[in-house]
Amino acid sequence: MNFLKKIIESDKKELRRLEKIADKIEALAGTMEALSDDQLKAKTEEFKTRLQKGETLDDLLVEAFAVVREASRRVLGLYPFKVQLMGGIVLHNGDIPEMKTGEGKTLTATMPVYLNALTGEGVHVVTVNEYLATRDATEMGELYNFLGLTVGLNLNSKSSDEKRLAYACDITYSTNNELGFDYLRDNMVVYREQMVQRPLSYAIVDEVDSILIDEARTPLIISGQAEKSTALYNRADNFVKRLKEEEDYKIDVQSKTIALTEEGISKAEENFGLENLYDIDNTALTHHLDNALRANYIMLRDIDYVIQEGKVMIVDQFTGRIMDGRRYSDGLHQAIEAKEAVEIEDETKTMANITFQNYFRMYKKLAGMTGTAKTEEEEFREIYNMEVIQIPTNEPIIRDDRPDLLYPTLESKFKAVVADIKERHRNGQPILVGTVAVETSEYLSQLLRKEKVPHEILNAKNHFKEAEIILNAGQKGAVTIATNMAGRGTDIKLGFGVVELGGLAVIGTERHESRRIDNQLRGRSGRQGDPGVTQFYLSLEDDLMRRFGSDRVKMMWERFKLEEDDAVIQSKMLSKQVEGAQKRVEGNNYDTRKNILQYDDVMREQREVIYAQRNQVIMADEILSDVVLGMIERTIDRVVTDHTQTEEQADWNLEGIIDFARSALVHENAISLTDIENKSAEEIKTLLFDQAKEIFDEKSAQLNGPEQLLEFQKVVILRVVDQKWTDHIDAMDQLRESIGLRAYGQNNPLVEYQQEGYEMFNNMVGAIDYDVTRLYMKAQIRQNVQREQVAKGEAVRPTEEQGRVSGGEHKPQPIRVEKVGRNELCPCGSGKKYKNCHGKQA
Repeated sequence: MNFLKKIIESDKKELRRLEKIADKIEALAGTMEALSDDQLKAKTEEFKTRLQKGETLDDLLVEAFAVVREASRRVLGLYPFKVQLMGGIVLHNGDIPEMKTGEGKTLTATMPVYLNALTGEGVHVVTVNEYLATRDATEMGELYNFLGLTVGLNLNSKSSDEKRLAYACDITYSTNNELGFDYLRDNMVVYREQMVQRPLSYAIVDEVDSILIDEARTPLIISGQAEKSTALYNRADNFVKRLKEEEDYKIDVQSKTIALTEEGISKAEENFGLENLYDIDNTALTHHLDNALRANYIMLRDIDYVIQEGKVMIVDQFTGRIMDGRRYSDGLHQAIEAKEAVEIEDETKTMANITFQNYFRMYKKLAGMTGTAKTEEEEFREIYNMEVIQIPTNEPIIRDDRPDLLYPTLESKFKAVVADIKERHRNGQPILVGTVAVETSEYLSQLLRKEKVPHEILNAKNHFKEAEIILNAGQKGAVTIATNMAGRGTDIKLGFGVVELGGLAVIGTERHESRRIDNQLRGRSGRQGDPGVTQFYLSLEDDLMRRFGSDRVKMMWERFKLEEDDAVIQSKMLSKQVEGAQKRVEGNNYDTRKNILQYDDVMREQREVIYAQRNQVIMADEILSDVVLGMIERTIDRVVTDHTQTEEQADWNLEGIIDFARSALVHENAISLTDIENKSAEEIKTLLFDQAKEIFDEKSAQLNGPEQLLEFQKVVILRVVDQKWTDHIDAMDQLRESIGLRAYGQNNPLVEYQQEGYEMFNNMVGAIDYDVTRLYMKAQIRQNVQREQVAKGEAVRPTEEQGRVSGGEHKPQPIRVEKVGRNELCPCGSGKKYKNCHGKQA
């Protein structure tokens, strides 16, 4: 209790501090109102000058907020309330103001956005979809333009040149997906002119819980084609369709997992002609069978996905929207395509990836806003270092949130829902009915059609009419059935005479596994002090109740001994039981996200090292001879050390050292066994490096001046780094998929992944050094070498989001590293044909 008291007191203390600053801003209202438009606009340059002279953003906050407030009144006809000023201060501090629906979060963000844009480093305003990004950039853009700031809009459809211009603006509106993909693409380009983003400075994330919590489990990926056959998907699908539940496979409803029984395993071995299904040689087949089982018996059509135009389209469980272009990873999407008998698309290979957790943690300052963040406060604090501050509403909330109603069966529950809708519709009260799945929304629609209740349906199959449907949802007599998509970024305004009827009625047909999603649905009603009512209908057959409903609920039901037709329980105790179940699911989900982050942190450290060094190469204006010579020296050191590990010199593998030197370092006849006999390991290293340095200088002299030399060095380094890095990412993906099995050997999979990942990274760095050495020292120099993008692919998310690799940039002309023809003279200078010399070892 003391701990809770401390938290509540600290929140009150913070709110008092915010109020004092907001009072100072309000005190400047008269001063700002007295300024002419030109004087108000001139404040922007004045602030920039003061920043250059040493003042901080905190010093300017009160005046800057007052300027935006007055400009907003003149340009938009909107004047921020005191609570919006408080929310803006929280955003500037890099935290999350929790502001209820209808409290004007978009306007709240304008003040910290303007203040932070004064630095010239760029502010990113992040939204969940392109419709909201376009809307806010257009509407709020008028205000920023009035104050002399530039506004850019970054859309998926834009070219690289257009994106570069958008990022160069003071303020850039974008979706979270596009920001992440642009970051990955920027680290795959081969010319600095192709990059679009600037260093990441400050971001405000709208609907922050959706982006940083709900989407945290699905990484952004740039992928290329993996050459795999689709035949096995069909064979696995045909086999599992013939299996029987309980006899051949069992489903664990609580964890949503599925596995073959002993009988099922025997049938698989017989069907595929195997002695042991789980032999190491059959891992590909078992993987396909696991996916086929999940696709057929766990993944449900019209709940997890829909079929449109012969394609499997994923439905977002949090919003109900179709996740256009996304695909399930690891072959699951192909298994569903086989199940539904649509065209099976090829699998992909990962070439670059990042999670939103790690992308957004790269910003110097990160803030977010939402109406529902308090339930995830611990996660925001631990992972993103952001506090959640609950901002009071401008008007008191008078909405009537009623305790849940529980029915024994789905049928009795929906009967009661329809009766409630009919009654309210007869009175003219607008109703928003929230459903968790597409399937439920269509089932309810059928029931209402039978009862001749006119209604609109808003789900993943009908999302293109979303804005129009939501616009009318608050009018008298309107009935709107919506999946969770109605809970995000939408504002339902009440029509004439609706307040007298009790405002908007929100009816939930079941509880979502996340309390936040339920709170968002509730928050559609009762905005800005409007009346409203919310009611959730549950049944013992609901997914959440079956998976996590406690035995106590069932015992309570039996104690009441009600007849089925009119059986219903309404009690606050029941609502608490359901919330307890939701908390358990949220806890499980948080553990999953935390686990993913721990694994991704291994890749993050490696990614940062490679990307930083790669950028140094791309940005270099002076020749990189020191870098290349460093790689050559490290390669020599590794090879000589590996071949001279025994104490007895007689046991050293000197021939191996000579083979290496001839194939990767020097001309064929430049070194022999006698040159290194009776020398210490250090003397051998020095001898080889001195000879390599001579060849290096010869190579450098063959190029026309430092510009051509620098370009040649960049070509060699970038080609090798990109090739090795994309192979390494894919190898790390494979390691991660298999590492869970180590738990059976009483080993911690995460520790094993960290150790093996570190070892694989070191091996990759060694392989980069070796290949750069060999390519640089042995490539035949041509005068027109050209950089090529090795890591080409598509932007995807597993759920995989489709995008583009940026193209169409102007590339400087020269440079290509030529392959040597088999019958050409060997570039080592031996005078032999390549096939008779180093071609043997290639």
